[in-house]
Amino acid sequence: MPLRRKWTLLLLTAAALLAAGAAWSEREWRVYKSFEDDADDSPVPADFNKPAGFVVGRLMYPSNVTMGWRGFGGFVDWRRGGTSWAVDYPRGDRYFASILRRLTTVDVRSVEQPVNLEDGNDVFDWPYLIVGLAGYWNLSEGMAGKLREYLLRGGFLLADSFFGSDQWEGFTYGMHQVFPDRDIVDLPDNHPLFHTIYNLDTRHMVPHFEEYSGQAGGMGNDGQVPHWRGILDDKGRVMVAIAFNNDLGDSYQWADDPRYPGESATLGLRMGVNFVVYALTH
Repeated sequence: MPLRRKWTLLLLTAAALLAAGAAWSEREWRVYKSFEDDADDSPVPADFNKPAGFVVGRLMYPSNVTMGWRGFGGFVDWRRGGTSWAVDYPRGDRYFASILRRLTTVDVRSVEQPVNLEDGNDVFDWPYLIVGLAGYWNLSEGMAGKLREYLLRGGFLLADSFFGSDQWEGFTYGMHQVFPDRDIVDLPDNHPLFHTIYNLDTRHMVPHFEEYSGQAGGMGNDGQVPHWRGILDDKGRVMVAIAFNNDLGDSYQWADDPRYPGESATLGLRMGVNFVVYALTH
């Protein structure tokens, strides 16, 4: 069977299975406040309520003290948005969904799905999750156990938008709660994750938008070297893809902004396409 035809059949089969499973008990679509004020203006697509076989999930989580604080407003309940989990949300997620529609045959819903691990078994209806600013998550033991079960049952998690040693330490602390007995490994250039659709042997950093917009913040002194890492299941499949010292979410959110480098936007979007197709076919 030709490779392209085989890939198409796999995607269609996976999408049909996902749609059948999600029809039972999935949580309704909800909108929360973004972590970034200028990301709240993303328009809601006209077909937002049209069911689809694949949905871009956004993992909600409680933040540590640093990122649970929002200026003069004091502490914000992470369940209402506005904290670190909502970085690049919703604008980046919706743009990414539109790119998946354009570049693949996957049946993609036009809007994202915020997923709260406290919502019973809802997480199991959303097989692809992005966690942004992953160095600031503060999972309870119950959340960590639920996420572990989700991943071992075939779910996929992309950890994105975090830089530097302090954020790496915060991420690995939470990840150790989820998988105390599994190592984080560097993915080799020939790994299928980098070749599922686009051949991406050579990868530079996908940078933070603030590095080019003149705003304060950004990657910091020890966040300049990109790393592509993962956690594998017992069969060698990547369950957790880790884009450390990278910001794929910004490449989605700012792809059309002339201040953001075009080559970085292209790489980030291609990596995103590879992640989704890998998750559906492995």
